[in-house]
Formats: sequence, structure tokens, C-alpha cells
Amino acid sequence: MQREDYQAMKPISKSAMLGIATAALMSSTAIAQQRTLNYYADFDPAPLAAFEAAIADFEAANPDIDVVLQNFDHEGYKTAIRNFLTADAPDLANWYAGNRMAPFVNSGQFMDISDVWAENGLDKSLGSALASMTIDGKQWGIPYTYYQWGIYYNKDAYKKAGVEVPATWDEFISNCAKFKAAGIDCVTTGTKALWPGAGIFDYLNMRTNGYEFHMDLTAGKVAWTDDRVKATFAEWAKLVEPGYVTANHAALEWQDAASLLVQGKAANYVMGNFAVAVFKDGGMTNDTLGFMPFPTINPDVPRAEEAPTDTVHIPAGAKNVADAKKFLAYLATADVQTKLNEALGQLPINSGSSVGDDPFLQAGFKLLSTTPGGIAQFFDRDAPAEMAKIGMEGFQEFMVKPDKVDSILARLEKARQRIYK
Repeated sequence: MQREDYQAMKPISKSAMLGIATAALMSSTAIAQQRTLNYYADFDPAPLAAFEAAIADFEAANPDIDVVLQNFDHEGYKTAIRNFLTADAPDLANWYAGNRMAPFVNSGQFMDISDVWAENGLDKSLGSALASMTIDGKQWGIPYTYYQWGIYYNKDAYKKAGVEVPATWDEFISNCAKFKAAGIDCVTTGTKALWPGAGIFDYLNMRTNGYEFHMDLTAGKVAWTDDRVKATFAEWAKLVEPGYVTANHAALEWQDAASLLVQGKAANYVMGNFAVAVFKDGGMTNDTLGFMPFPTINPDVPRAEEAPTDTVHIPAGAKNVADAKKFLAYLATADVQTKLNEALGQLPINSGSSVGDDPFLQAGFKLLSTTPGGIAQFFDRDAPAEMAKIGMEGFQEFMVKPDKVDSILARLEKARQRIYK
């Protein structure tokens, strides 16, 4: 190579190198700015699609954050969460409110996110779920969906018996005598799978003793032989002793009992809103199917409701806490919860959200958004699995043999002392 050629090329080589270096720097800066949120969940297909859409919207608004969602099947997730919270924790993890989150809070595996609640005014917008998200005065996750329980009733059966929708338990029991005279089961349920009876117990206990007592009972802090528990069963006896409940409920699945309501052979059913589709598939319409809150028993007890609540938490071992909190604040907003729950067919927790024109969703949204007493998660979520099973077996037995109440409660108390030790 001639010297002149070499000299001529030197500036070009420097420029080229500078360009390459600048490009490399810009590339490395871009990589450094791109952050990842690892999110573990256990969604069915419809919720998965809804969350993927919500995540896409979040990423569009935050182009420097990439949310990587790893989805598990439900049963696998129950095992996986206990492993990954102690080993390689993600930044976000799905779970449930109330006593279901308590073990992870008490073991230090969920992060306190009270600052997210305070900075975004969530004590007001998510106020109905505040109690179920609070332990030791702190908040430990963000609730994004729930659905109401209550009493679904056959309007034609009410007309046939000549009764009005009751507001109090005394009125409800008075109606039951008239339904029985008309050859109609006042209450139907199917307790073959045990859990439907737990819904009845939860409401009776919360209406008799209140939300805090109910949470203490399911947390093992109250004896099952306590007089206040006995008071709950005394109210329950008003329903079962006169034979106001479908006689063979212990042999029925919940869908079998739903058919009795559809046919007008039963007037009332304590059930979750997911059953509306079954009622309507059976031929009921908005003209024949009604919904009411569980009646008042003790007027001095603030009204609490049953509404299983799905939540998202930040594990204590999360690596990207700042962006995880940003995602939770986003998930708590009214618009996001509206869109999510339109796809889920359930209810947003944010009181500023909206629901469609389905009358049962509208009724549930109003009911839960104005709940002063607290939101329970359902007995088999609020109590440990072993206690839940033993308790629900006891509920079923009581509904068949109410005279066995003392031995049933003694058995439950013995289990409590063993399980919660």
C-alpha cells in the first residue's frame, strides 16, 4: 500500500471506528434501559387472554419494561408458588386475598406494598377489599377481580307462595313456612361436594357475629364450642329443623340443586354468581331469576359479603421492585379493571370501574362496592385445607342431623386444636 493511500484512509478509519463505537454505546444503553418483569400466574384461557391484553397495554405505555408471563395450571401452581417464593422468586405472583395470603405474609414471602395503596388512594377506590388485603395494618397485594355470593331466587315460586323478598332473617324464615305449605323447598343446595354448605355457614356466621369474628374463627383463633359459634348454628337450625332445605341435598351436586330452582321446585339458592349461566341454560330469564343479599340477622353487625378475590403480589425476593409496583398501580386503575372484568365476566374491585348491562353483575357490583363490613373469601379459602374439609363435613352433617350439633362442634374444636397448634 502506498503511503499516500494510507494517509488518505486514516481519517476514514477513525470516523468509521467512532461510528461503530457510538452505535455500540447506543445499543448497550438501550439494552440497559430495557427492564424485565417476571410474572407467574395460573390463568384459565379467558383470564389469560384478558391479562395478555392488559400486559400489552402496559408495555405500550412503558416501552422500557417487558413483562414476561409464565402461566401454570391451577394444581401445579399451588405447589410451584411454595417453591419459587423460597428459591428463585418472580417479580409478580398471583394468589388470593384474606387468610389465603396470610401464611405468605407471616413467613415474610410477600412484600408490604402499603406505599402503593397510599400513593394511589386505593383505600378509597379499592375500599371494599381493603380489609381482606390488610394484615397488621399493612397491605400486601392488589385485588383485581371478584364475584358476589348471595341468594338467587325463583320469582315465580315467590308469586306462587304469595310472599315478598325478605330483608331480614326472621322474614326469610317466615317465608319458608309458606313455601313449605305450597310444596316448595324454601332453600335448595347440593352438598355432595361439601362446599355449597360452607357458603350458607359463612353468611350465617358473618350476619350473626360479623366479619372479624368470622376471620378469627377460620384462622383458628376462636373455639368452635364458643357460644357465638353456637349462636350461628342456632340460626341455622331455624332453617334445617323444620325441613325447609331440600331433603336429599347430601346426594346432590350443586348443578342438580340448580335444576330444582329452575323448575320452581325450590325458591332460594345460596350460591355464587357463576351459577347464573347454569340457571339461564336451564331456561330461566331475567324475568324469572332474581338476586338478593343474604338477609340481616343482627342489625348491629356491619354487612359483610362473600366474594372470592383474585390478587397479585410482589414476592419478597423480587428483583425489579420499582417496576413491579408500577404494574400493580396500573392494575388497580378503574379503566384496567373494567376491561379485565369485561373479559372475565366478573366484577372489578375499583369503585370507579363500570360493568355491563347484565343485571346480576350490576347488582353484585353495587353490593360489593358498598360493603361496610369486609369481604370474606369463602370457607375453604379462609381456613387451612384440612380444617376446611373437616368443617364442611360437619356442616353437611348438621344439615342432615341438626340434633348432633354439640358432637359436631366438639369434633371441629378437637380438629382446631390439632391443626392450628
